[in-house]
Amino acid sequence: MTDLTGKFFWYELMTSDPQAALAFYGDVIGWTNAPFGGDLGEPYHVVSGSAGAVGGVMAIPAEARTCGMTPWWGGYVGSADVDADAARLSAAGGTVKRPAEDIPGVGRFAVMSDPGGAIFMLLKGSSPDGMQAAPPMASGHVGWHELYSGDFDADMAFYTGALGWTKGEAMDMGEMGLYQLVSQTGGADFPDMTGGIMPAPKEMPGPAWLFYFTVGDIDAAVDRVKAGGGAVLNGPMEVPGGAWILQAADPQGAMFALVGSKGDA
Repeated sequence: MTDLTGKFFWYELMTSDPQAALAFYGDVIGWTNAPFGGDLGEPYHVVSGSAGAVGGVMAIPAEARTCGMTPWWGGYVGSADVDADAARLSAAGGTVKRPAEDIPGVGRFAVMSDPGGAIFMLLKGSSPDGMQAAPPMASGHVGWHELYSGDFDADMAFYTGALGWTKGEAMDMGEMGLYQLVSQTGGADFPDMTGGIMPAPKEMPGPAWLFYFTVGDIDAAVDRVKAGGGAVLNGPMEVPGGAWILQAADPQGAMFALVGSKGDA
């Protein structure tokens, strides 16, 4: 089984309208979905791509709505010991936003932020079921992870130090700063890169992780986003390696991204 420690492997949408979101992403990305049978206190649907489960969709909890949470995508990083990792990452410049606690039938998790303020979660599953990483660029799965950083230097040190990621090439984007390729799997060559870190653009409301879901033809995906009531925010644009990407917002306002190619069905 793949070692998921220190790697993103589960993605979760908290939204104002779960049923509408499930229909939208089912059409745009091709996910299937099924209700989770465990006791989470709130309805939870697991979404799956070509290689199995990708993540989940649920309503924004009442207490989070009271605090002003809007629809958003979050990512879970694998942990062998959530309590120890939360303490270690806090000492490395992160912040514990929600202390470690158990999710019955799922595992133990904690909510963290990196030094620049972007949120991510730690998770140790109670069983290996559904806790496998998908093959690179599998249809419907995350093909790229991008951090809009609130503190570029501190965040780079945090992810490459405390989480053990590997730095690849750094691309100069002029006034936008550096785009630093990173690998969660230890490789330093371009094919091994799993994401990038860049300073948060002024258009972003705050530091955040953005997840790129893999589709086939990017132009057909654009049409599906628009037809479903979503908004294309940027792209499609070609990136090194020949892939095409776009950033978008779903009908409820959650930002997401797609990666695909030209001319594929």
